[in-house]
Amino acid sequence: MGTINTKIIYRFLGITAILNGLFMFLAVPFSIFNDEPEKWGILNAGIITVFIGIILYFANKPTSTNIQKKEGYLIVTLGWLTLSFTGMLPYLLSGAIPSFTNAFFETISGYSTTGSSILTDIDNMPKGILFWRSATHWIGGMGIIVLTIAILPLLGIGGMQLFMAEAPGPSADKLHPRITDTAKRLYLIYVLLTLLEFLLLKFAGMNWFDAINHAMATMSTGGFSTKGDSIAFYNGKPLIQYIIIAFMFIAGTNFVLTYFALKGKVQKVFKSEEFKYYLFGILSISTIITIIIIFFQDPNLESVLAHPKVLGETESAIRHSLFMVTSVVTTTGFVSADFTMWNFFATGIFFALFFTGGSAGSTSGGVKVVRHIVMLKNSFLEFKKALHPNAIIPVRYDGQTVNKNIVFNIISFFIIYMLIFIMSSVVLTLFGLDFMSALGAAASSLGNIGPAIGSVSPVDNFNHLTDTAKWFCSFLMLIGRLELFTVLILFTPFFWRKN
Repeated sequence: MGTINTKIIYRFLGITAILNGLFMFLAVPFSIFNDEPEKWGILNAGIITVFIGIILYFANKPTSTNIQKKEGYLIVTLGWLTLSFTGMLPYLLSGAIPSFTNAFFETISGYSTTGSSILTDIDNMPKGILFWRSATHWIGGMGIIVLTIAILPLLGIGGMQLFMAEAPGPSADKLHPRITDTAKRLYLIYVLLTLLEFLLLKFAGMNWFDAINHAMATMSTGGFSTKGDSIAFYNGKPLIQYIIIAFMFIAGTNFVLTYFALKGKVQKVFKSEEFKYYLFGILSISTIITIIIIFFQDPNLESVLAHPKVLGETESAIRHSLFMVTSVVTTTGFVSADFTMWNFFATGIFFALFFTGGSAGSTSGGVKVVRHIVMLKNSFLEFKKALHPNAIIPVRYDGQTVNKNIVFNIISFFIIYMLIFIMSSVVLTLFGLDFMSALGAAASSLGNIGPAIGSVSPVDNFNHLTDTAKWFCSFLMLIGRLELFTVLILFTPFFWRKN
């Protein structure tokens, strides 16, 4: 391991496991209230996880509390794996998901906020298990790593390296100079918005259990629902869907901008280039999809939407197009309708949106809007340089010159992202998926989206995949959630050198 401080890594993994176990205990009352036998499995899972965490924490007292970049990358990646392997214990010990592979897939899909599922009878799942399933979203959404950064000073451990590894995107905005204070503010916003959505959903007609689960899944841009039909279950209650649209949009917005908006500095929000592209993109694409639904809809559309025309056909088309576009762009993965049944052109648009992503500094996955902006600006500058080869024209973003290293990093990220997508699509065909389904599963897993195309469309799930394919998709979810470099750098020989 060279100069890598393994003891500090073990100690951090211990903290991660302890916190994860404590979250498991929150699911127990739901099982007790509903008199479910699964409560003992969830309780035992929490006890075991906390015990594992205590052993890791107290058995490895580090001589140095300094965390360098190498430790940061290892802690984040191994921390996510620790979450996933301990987080599947409630499924296994309760018997809700007896298969090891399926339990791991469902768990990492939760923590990575992907929302892909292997469950075929969600409506009849135990309430305690459903709550834990949604909780994995909520924990992974902001990142338990960020939560731990906020308490690390109490343990005498610095956290800047962890924050950089957990949020390696191009945005360098900070709410406060101290990284721990930034983490606390981010988490406070996250908690308050979750609570607000819960109250609004309850007011709009959801029962309290469904409201808290959907609030957690929305703010994490996760997509797990307590209903087998996802949000299509509420097609007769438009207000619920509009509330979820609003909070999906907020969750996909840079949390720094959300902080400024809450502080009354709304002008800062609309000065952000990324936010303007993000807002305009969702509205313009939703308009196109609305036109497709109204004028070029598939004959099967009516049966797919299957809802009362409360406010007329136009309102219905606007709501479903806005819902599905926002869901895919923010990588939430909630479903109000099966977009693959609308029109081939509409399906093509949604597939393109798989590679968009929300804003940097949000809980959404994918490539992120800011990266697309920088790449497009750099491409247009290359055209100018072709005509004026001696001109020095820098890429500018939000009125500031973008460092060339950042531009190169973004281009490298996108190239690697697309190469992984292409290779993964080919690999998944080896595991028995047809070509369309392989494309959908690869794009969905890597972008942490959820619903895709082919046999993993919004009305299907991932249960029919082979075990090998499920493990492969789980790996894609992990590297997608941690934005490629954090995980892939561990597979390079120079990472492990002593220098």
